[in-house]
Amino acid sequence: MGRRMAPLTLDTLPDLPKASRRCVWWELDEVAGRRAAEAGYPDFEKEAWVSTVLLQWGPCGRLVYVDEQAVGFVVYAPPEYVPRQADAFPTSPASADAVLLTTGWIEPAFRGEGLARMLVQGAAKDLTRRGVKAVECFGGGPAAVGGDGDDRDAHQHGDPCVLPAHLLESVGFTVVRPHHRYPRLRLDLKTAISWREDVEQALERLLGSVRVPVLTGVAPAPS
Repeated sequence: MGRRMAPLTLDTLPDLPKASRRCVWWELDEVAGRRAAEAGYPDFEKEAWVSTVLLQWGPCGRLVYVDEQAVGFVVYAPPEYVPRQADAFPTSPASADAVLLTTGWIEPAFRGEGLARMLVQGAAKDLTRRGVKAVECFGGGPAAVGGDGDDRDAHQHGDPCVLPAHLLESVGFTVVRPHHRYPRLRLDLKTAISWREDVEQALERLLGSVRVPVLTGVAPAPS
């Protein structure tokens, strides 16, 4: 079984799942997201966003392939390229010295095979080479994921575009700005590079927790 990773670029963007290619929840602000949904061209907006970040900053994610099939990915970018953070989260803005992790996913059939750790460590090494020292992420607290902190309920009762905070903490993120719904968390990239196999299950749960929603352009309430 051959495995490889590749950067997220215009060439590899078509390898993302269709729903992910059409989801621009993070990439657009609320008004622009609603407009893209109503016009029916979110995939065009996604391509335009990737193109802009590529030209101005560089590759904004990583994909992992098994036998040439894309089975997982992570997306990240500097905070200034993620307008949703400004209008959706009371704990924004993210720190200027950090890159913002927006989303990630592993195909269910390929979980438990070490791909999550491979993918995230690859992203960490890429960012470290580019001079980035930390990654931040807006997590969903208990009030945002159903009240009990159980990631199985996170996307039935909460916000499908936000990773559960307790899963982020389980792989080394620490809360830098607390909030009952949307805490902001931070991870030193040196920690990610040195992740051991004993965090594998937590990583699989983390990257398996995102479910791409039907695009509405509506942000979670910053309460």
